Amino acid sequence: MNVSDNYRDAWESYWRETSDEAGEAIWDSDPSLTAEPHSELFLPYADTARTIVDLGCGNGTQTRYLATRFARAVGVDLSNSAVEHARRAAHGEPVEFQQLDLTDTGAVRSLHERLGDSHVYMRAVIHQSEPDARAAVAAAVAEILGTEGRAFVVELTSGSRDVLRRAAADPDGPPPKLRRVFHHGLKPADAEDEEIPRLLGEAGLEVLADGETTLPQTEYLADGTRIDLPARWFVLAGK
Repeated sequence: MNVSDNYRDAWESYWRETSDEAGEAIWDSDPSLTAEPHSELFLPYADTARTIVDLGCGNGTQTRYLATRFARAVGVDLSNSAVEHARRAAHGEPVEFQQLDLTDTGAVRSLHERLGDSHVYMRAVIHQSEPDARAAVAAAVAEILGTEGRAFVVELTSGSRDVLRRAAADPDGPPPKLRRVFHHGLKPADAEDEEIPRLLGEAGLEVLADGETTLPQTEYLADGTRIDLPARWFVLAGK
């Protein structure tokens, strides 16, 4: 299935109302906290001469870092406004961005035909996709990899739900960046822990390595503690 209009509109409105200022999106962490350590986990399995595709790239912060580690980096996102942010932020750097609905199998296949077997970087996309669309997102990863690509996928776990719940329970309400996420109807950490590896397996993906981590956010609790969301990472190959 394709994503619903409500889901598409939620992301479009979120990014349309987000400024170009670095870190305004709650997940827009510096690559030194995200794509850089993820790359160190991924590189033993990945041929850096291949293209890497950043699925759900947002404003492209991580994509631009990945372009320094791989021969070519392409960022894709459901939201046109996010892609516009990413292109503005690139300042002529050798990185490419395009709008793409990961549940549109024809469009995903066309991307694979254009790029060939490629690596995938996907940070926290399945967990907040609509339930009926999650299998298609996992299948998109498999399509882009083909037989030669590898993927680094990191997804929030149920422990993140507890962290977000505590943040939202503050007497003054959620901190501003998290409040914006809720305001636009986005649902982080919505998938169950066992669902992610099941979907990846059903998409024909083989787990080469996995482990626990956290995804640092750009928002803080009232006591000054940074919001770090528990997550699990997977290095994947097509079968």
